[in-house]
Amino acid sequence: MAIINVVVEDGCTGCGLCEQIAPEVFEVSDIAKVKDGVVVSQFESQIKEAADSCPVSVIKIS
Repeated sequence: MAIINVVVEDGCTGCGLCEQIAPEVFEVSDIAKVKDGVVVSQFESQIKEAADSCPVSVIKIS
């Protein structure tokens, strides 16, 4: 399944793991967010790894 959307839901702890795994996609200040304008289809494996690694499971992909 191709990823067309990535969302960081409420509850992010700001640990920065997603940004370490996929710095092209995620940005963490107080909480994580998906960077504007990212073509998520170019970073599918990193996004899936970040979602699977998130300690609070707030990265949702569709």
